[in-house]
Amino acid sequence: MLAVGLTLAAFVVGQAVFVRLGKPVWLPAVLVSAVFLSLAIVALPLDYPVYRQGAAWLTALLGPATVALGIPLFQQIHHIRQMLWPILITLPVGAMLAVVYTLVIAWALGATPEVLASLAPKSVTAPIAIGITEELGGSISLMMGALLLTGVIATISVDMLAARLKVGDERILGFALGLNGHAIGTVRAFEISPTAGAFASLGMSLTGLFTALLLPLLFPF
Repeated sequence: MLAVGLTLAAFVVGQAVFVRLGKPVWLPAVLVSAVFLSLAIVALPLDYPVYRQGAAWLTALLGPATVALGIPLFQQIHHIRQMLWPILITLPVGAMLAVVYTLVIAWALGATPEVLASLAPKSVTAPIAIGITEELGGSISLMMGALLLTGVIATISVDMLAARLKVGDERILGFALGLNGHAIGTVRAFEISPTAGAFASLGMSLTGLFTALLLPLLFPF
């Protein structure tokens, strides 16, 4: 009960701070919540493995939450059909680059196989990334940290680059946010518009599926 209570309290605090600061892109609610929860676990006599076990059923709800994103996808299916070929061409390239540059940089810096396995699925939504990390033999804790940082950095980067490159198409912005920023990017996309949110859901879902199918096969090489 303590683990669940802390998690829900962190969510409420994160949302409150996010709204109070005017919903800044550089400080999403999930980042505030993560910092608050980390400090609470350190301050209390609560070991992280015990907390993780207590909050396990909340983690299990990530799966149904991800599947529920199929609703906005269905609502925007007419827009998705119009961009079917650009999506099919862009997705494999984007998903592969997200894995390759991560592994190359980490390997060049001397990362161990466990660290490489933990960082490889950093651009995939959490429920799928957890399964991939377990199969590759990585650390779930390290992967979740990388997942959080990736979502925040991707969201900030897409916003900055969209302004500099004068990209205003909500479909492109949403797809880029979902492909690179998984759930955090998708939340940002829904703040832009329902259309952007639907394309972010599509990008996040397809990236997860593509990575889950190919990464375990290609990672040993």
